[in-house]
Amino acid sequence: MRECAKSKTVRFLLVVLIWFFATAAAVLVQAQPRTDSRAKGNAARPAQTNASDYVGVDTCKTCHPAEYDAYMKTSMGQTATDESLPVSQRGCEGCHGAGAAHVQDPVGHPEFNFKTASPSEKAARCLSCHVKDHDRSHFKSTEHSLMGVSCDECHDPHMILAEPGQRVEPALAQSKFFDVPSKGEQNRWLNDHLLKKRQPDLCFGCHKSIQASFALPTHHRVPEGFMKCTDCHNPHGNENRALLKNASWEACVGCHTEKRGPWVFEHPSVRVEGCVACHNPHGSINRNLLIRGEARFLCLQCHVEFASGPEAANVPHGHVGYQTSGDCVRCHVAIHGSNSSDFFLY
Repeated sequence: MRECAKSKTVRFLLVVLIWFFATAAAVLVQAQPRTDSRAKGNAARPAQTNASDYVGVDTCKTCHPAEYDAYMKTSMGQTATDESLPVSQRGCEGCHGAGAAHVQDPVGHPEFNFKTASPSEKAARCLSCHVKDHDRSHFKSTEHSLMGVSCDECHDPHMILAEPGQRVEPALAQSKFFDVPSKGEQNRWLNDHLLKKRQPDLCFGCHKSIQASFALPTHHRVPEGFMKCTDCHNPHGNENRALLKNASWEACVGCHTEKRGPWVFEHPSVRVEGCVACHNPHGSINRNLLIRGEARFLCLQCHVEFASGPEAANVPHGHVGYQTSGDCVRCHVAIHGSNSSDFFLY
């Protein structure tokens, strides 16, 4: 009886082990990303690279001459004659897929159409080449991607103008005062990452509230054309908030070098929230892009102990003291950081 009970225990343990490993294997299989073409839809590149399935750009231009002429002017057009690349990554077929079947039956075998494909499919098709660029490696996790903004909403690999060399007037009034006539919109497109419009007009197409901020009296000179949105932001994504090129205050001190430091005594708010704790970088009705009209009220947002009166501990003066006739920075002049005073007095 004892041996029978032992054998039953062994069999039970074996069944439990088999169930455990089978469950773990099933979980691992489900966790693995799908790599077949069905997982990516028609955005996936074909697994086979039979040279006979590809016809080359010379065949494509017979039906699409305008797109061909514009495309061949771009850096992407150089792939059409780059024999070091596989045929599946050359020219028009590098984006739209093999064209032999499409040439034989255009209706029955349509090419990959960026106008009808989903944003994720279009992004997958573009990132199959551009993922090598670190600035674009986080695109799938950005707000742009999650909101369904696709690559071709900002970029156009074969921009066609109504007239060759046609120049599109800037939409913003501020930019007209500082605009220098260029050699044409097509040159602008070729030298500006194939953007459909120049910045910031392109960005303002979606970010209307930001456009309103730049219309305020004090603003960074983006509408005038002296700065671009991409000077501060990376629209293709990164790990920083608001898609900033650099984290927090580092995005600002790239231009405002006198505020960089390092300081012996640093303003803690800069390290925690960054410059936006006090400034609105897009625009403000207040001087120095401050988020409050009176600077002393801005300081009291954090230094609430000074609003309780001069009798509070470690408070040299209250809100009813002499600072009512001026701002806190009248005395605390080194408010961004100091090497001499822990109260930022000098």
